[in-house]
Amino acid sequence: MLAPRELEKSPLFRDISYEEYRRMLPCFQAVGRAYQADDLIYDFTDGQRDDVGVIERGTAALIRIDEEGVATVMEELGPGGVFGRNLAFAGSAGDSLEVVCRTPCEVLFIDYPHILRRCENACTYHSTLVQNMLRLMADKAQALSERIDVLSRRSIREKLLCYFRQLAGRTGGSSFTLPFSLSVLADYIATDRSAMMRELKRLREEGVVRSEGRRFTLL
Repeated sequence: MLAPRELEKSPLFRDISYEEYRRMLPCFQAVGRAYQADDLIYDFTDGQRDDVGVIERGTAALIRIDEEGVATVMEELGPGGVFGRNLAFAGSAGDSLEVVCRTPCEVLFIDYPHILRRCENACTYHSTLVQNMLRLMADKAQALSERIDVLSRRSIREKLLCYFRQLAGRTGGSSFTLPFSLSVLADYIATDRSAMMRELKRLREEGVVRSEGRRFTLL
């Protein structure tokens, strides 16, 4: 269960009070589970699953694995991150989607049909939760559009600069902090890490970017 301050940061429970949050958990048949680093949290190929997971504490990643076993990071999930079969975009036949722990995690699972089903008490927080769910789906669609923009670039250089411009645009300036490590960045742009590091070095030498750790500035 989330603490009051953690609840305030959760996009799924936005505008829902702590008292309402506690009352809704039994209504939605919510179940909390704990996981260790590298544990499999959710397998999208499991046709029996019809729940929505909410990361309460820790970090995880949504990973696509193609028919050849190549893994691609689709999304990084931190506290408040939401995932589930009903929130995912279908991949190619033969691909699999998994949510895997980056660090020890605590996850709340909510029965999806209970979210859509109108509460007998017509609770206002139920409607708020549905609105928040729709907002999250719209945000995921926007994130997918940005990801496609990055992956559609032909070279590693173009992919890096496209993604860097996206991050800079969110800050309203030229500087930004990578939301994950350089190793994960290579997975995110679907390229070899060594080749990506060589390209980053060239970008620095050419004066295109400046970096210190995960902090970057477009010049």
